[in-house]
Amino acid sequence: MSLREAGAGHTDAADVSRRQGSEQPSVVRYVCGGAQVVGARGSFDLSSIAPLTEALDRAAAEHSKVVLDASGITFADSSLLNLLILTHRTVDLRVAAPTRQLCRLLEITGVDGLLTVRPTVEEAAAS
Repeated sequence: MSLREAGAGHTDAADVSRRQGSEQPSVVRYVCGGAQVVGARGSFDLSSIAPLTEALDRAAAEHSKVVLDASGITFADSSLLNLLILTHRTVDLRVAAPTRQLCRLLEITGVDGLLTVRPTVEEAAAS
């Protein structure tokens, strides 16, 4: 299931955070292949990371394997990197379908060597 499909009604209202505008962050949670998937869309920095933090914390508390569907992340800074590292310490975290900008950020900082990164949500959930 893609982030687009999940956003089309495969979630409950309590798990969705939406704001108007293309750069405003939104977060959705759903299950795929036995893993809890947290789909993120928009720009994530210090001022906008809270919804994603809450979603990843809830997912980690409920499941042993969490996949971040990063296909909709348009901007990320060290706030997201810090969140990924902290989440990785508490749960089996995988990053799926990261955008070019996020791939570059993970590569430059070496975080790509720490996290499991896969091209699709399905591959991340299965591995």
